[in-house]
Amino acid sequence: MENANIIENNRTQMRRGVLEYSILLILAAGDEYASSIIQKLKDVNIIVAEGTTYPLLIRLKKLGLLNYRWEESPQGPPRKYYMITEMGREQLAGLDKAWEELSEAVCTIRKGRG
Repeated sequence: MENANIIENNRTQMRRGVLEYSILLILAAGDEYASSIIQKLKDVNIIVAEGTTYPLLIRLKKLGLLNYRWEESPQGPPRKYYMITEMGREQLAGLDKAWEELSEAVCTIRKGRG
């Protein structure tokens, strides 16, 4: 059972490592409100808590990578829609390059292990 816990902990750490990248990817496709971002992450099996996502969105905004606007909602109170900024797009381009390099390196190692 301990091995399963270690594996799950590693999975969690890997997901956290790509969370910022994943959020920027989602917002590059279009503006979204926080619970929609969380749902899109869950849809691809990146399970995150609101308590993780909201502080990250605030941090990304403070860094100038995101901005937001308030928009009326047909289902309740106004929603805060997040959008990627030009600086965010530049950051995303850098993360895309880093992801490709890392992914290629890991794939090379995996192919060589057998």
